[in-house]
Amino acid sequence: MSALAKTTLGLSCLATLGIIGYVHFKQQYDRAKLHEGVIRDIERQQRRKLENTYRLQEQIELTKQLKKELEANEQSSGT
Repeated sequence: MSALAKTTLGLSCLATLGIIGYVHFKQQYDRAKLHEGVIRDIERQQRRKLENTYRLQEQIELTKQLKKELEANEQSSGT
């Protein structure tokens, strides 16, 4: 086997290993990014749930306050 053939074979093997290594690295990187997206979605859902709970509590308090005011107005107009 000539030196040129050995060099060509060696460079071809190195290029092939480089490409395979890059593809595996890229797959793992993409999987990690996808996983981060899932985690962000879960955090966003939790924040929305807390916000909705807070708004519900506000609505409950406002409803109680309105009922008290209506009862007070009924009593003052009824007497």
